[in-house]
Amino acid sequence: MKSLDGYLLVASPALVDPNFAKTVVLMIQHNEEGAFGLVLNRPTSKSVKDLWKEVSQSPCDSQQPVHLGGPVSGPLMSIHANEAMEEIGILPGVFFSAKGPSLDELVRQCEHAYKIFVGHAGWSPGQLESEIEAGGWLTTPAKAEYVFYDGEDLWEKVNGSIRASTLQEMLSIKHVPEDPSMN
Repeated sequence: MKSLDGYLLVASPALVDPNFAKTVVLMIQHNEEGAFGLVLNRPTSKSVKDLWKEVSQSPCDSQQPVHLGGPVSGPLMSIHANEAMEEIGILPGVFFSAKGPSLDELVRQCEHAYKIFVGHAGWSPGQLESEIEAGGWLTTPAKAEYVFYDGEDLWEKVNGSIRASTLQEMLSIKHVPEDPSMN
C-alpha cells in the first residue's frame, strides 16, 4: 500500500471501536514501521489556557479546546499553519510540531490556525492496512479546510465528500451537488 502521509482516515459506519467511531484521523506518518495520526474531531472540555497552567510557567489566554488525538498517550502535539515552526510538513499550509518551544509560541499567537492534541492514534506494521482491507476505514487526501474545521459535523462532511467523489468516478459525472438528493 502506498503511504497515507497527508491523508485522512475516515471511520466507516461499520467501525464500532469506541476510540474511533465517527472519527476523522489526519495521518502524519505511514510507512513499513507502522502508522501515526491525530483524531481531528474529538475536542475535549479542557481549554488550551487550562492545560497551559499545568504544563508551562508562561501564561496563555487561548480558549481553544484541547483535542484528544487518539487512545495512545504521548507528548503534547500540534497541527498548525505556521511554516516557521514546521517539524513535519503534512500538506501545503499544514504542519506538525511537538517540541515544547514551538508549542509554547503557537499557543500565544493568533495569526496562524492551530490545534493542540493530547494522545495520538498509532498502528503497528501492517495493522492499519488490515483495518482498511476489512472496511474499517475510508481514505481521502487531506485538505487544510478539513484539518482546521471546528464544526461537530466533520465526519459527515468528509464522508459526504468521499461519497460524492466516488459517485462522480463511477458514473463519469463532471459535477455532483453537495446534496445529490437535491439534483
